Amino acid sequence: MAVAIATMIALGFWQLGRMDEKAALIARAERSLSIVEPVAYPRDPAGAEELLYRHTDVTCAEVTNITTVAGTSRRGEKGVAHRAACTLAGGERVRIDLGFSRNPAPVEWAGGEVSGIIAPGGRIVAADGVAGLAPLAPPDPRDLPNNHLAYAGQWFFFALTALIIYVLALRRRATRARDD
Repeated sequence: MAVAIATMIALGFWQLGRMDEKAALIARAERSLSIVEPVAYPRDPAGAEELLYRHTDVTCAEVTNITTVAGTSRRGEKGVAHRAACTLAGGERVRIDLGFSRNPAPVEWAGGEVSGIIAPGGRIVAADGVAGLAPLAPPDPRDLPNNHLAYAGQWFFFALTALIIYVLALRRRATRARDD
């Protein structure tokens, strides 16, 4: 039981450390939003995480699929985002959120130039609507959850609960031993 309680306490402190890491990540992302100079879209998908919220320009050489997902327009309307799976000239694959509409039927788009912002997951959110679509709400690092303090509180609560249950079990065992 002591090992379980110690593990829960350690996980609580680990979440407190993650809270600081996430705050630093959000601050870095907010600084990236203010940089207007575009960057080249990275060839390595892991590199996209380093360039989150930076502006980029790409050319979609081949559209392999267009789907729709839930989306929000720049004006705050709810509807669908049209997302294209693209192959770039260098062979890299990227998902591009083309724009917003209320019609869930995928649009026709043959590819081409897109300027946008690199969003979580490495996708690009087009700055202006493409293929006749309205612009989507740009990705915002303030939307990233930083709920590690709540997680830490949960782990500390679990540890306290386990400790109380353990103490009550020991008291009950001692009472039974005394009664026998």
